[in-house]
Amino acid sequence: MTAKTHRQDFKAIAADYGQRYGILIALALVCVALSVASEFFLTQRNIINVLRQASINGILAIGMTFVILTRGIDLSVGSVVALAGVVSASFATTSATAGIAGAPYGFYIALSIGILVGMAAGWVNGVLVAYFNVPAFVTTLGMLSAARGLTLLYTGGRPVPSLTPDYRYVGTGDVFGIPMPIILFAVVFIAAFLVLSSTRFGRHVYAAGGNPHAARVSGINVKRVRMMVYVISGALAGLAGMILAARTGSALPQAGIAYELDAIAAVVIGGTSLSGGVGQVTGTLIGALLISVVNNGLDLMGVESYYQQVIKGMLIVAAVMLDQARHRHA
Repeated sequence: MTAKTHRQDFKAIAADYGQRYGILIALALVCVALSVASEFFLTQRNIINVLRQASINGILAIGMTFVILTRGIDLSVGSVVALAGVVSASFATTSATAGIAGAPYGFYIALSIGILVGMAAGWVNGVLVAYFNVPAFVTTLGMLSAARGLTLLYTGGRPVPSLTPDYRYVGTGDVFGIPMPIILFAVVFIAAFLVLSSTRFGRHVYAAGGNPHAARVSGINVKRVRMMVYVISGALAGLAGMILAARTGSALPQAGIAYELDAIAAVVIGGTSLSGGVGQVTGTLIGALLISVVNNGLDLMGVESYYQQVIKGMLIVAAVMLDQARHRHA
């Protein structure tokens, strides 16, 4: 072999290594830098706090991963978080004015209601995108506005307070010292990983996003798959809304504002292609952790939230540029 061939092989190996492990290396480097910059970063309390903060965005991002894998987008998840949170909380509040007649109901009833609300919003998105060919951007942007309006109508613009202890356990409880939001995030991640890697539906998701025409020819019901990923995204947004309400102790109608941006950022930074058909929830997990670590580190260093938004925006743009570069050279 010539020296030129060796260099080409080395570049190919380095590029493949960077594509596979680049986001993990970036997370490790950020953690090292922040541990040097702040003595509080690597404390057990702060690490738990980082994971807890990542849990809600991570759950939303996993649902977003399913959608983006099929070449879609879901801009409505932040508003669905608020809608599912207030509706679910109204079944689990002791407030005489904010609760549904007969409230508080059982813990499982309130949780089921929240997930069903999210699924209903996702179903509307999915039907419009898959069966009426309305662009996903337009559909979910409309749902973003509609769900926020329904939230304000349902609550009259007021929070739903006085949640029952059983309901609040979802956001504030722990098992062997591990907070419930982190446990739920882990369960959702494992379930999503198994679905995408080991089930026929997961293979159909990749096929529908990678080459929809070929998927149809091979007998895959692409419309049904595209509809179902929005239902999954909505269901997980409903779960995230209940965790958020349980953590804060009351469901706020203004909750979830701009959460869709963090979810999309985690997915794109994690390597899922906006062109569809390429990506894994493991990358999304690392992307959500990276965003949480950056936010936490900037907080510890006293950086204003305005600068955090700028940095987050730069991360999103850089991730999209990298995705486009990979797509051109594929």
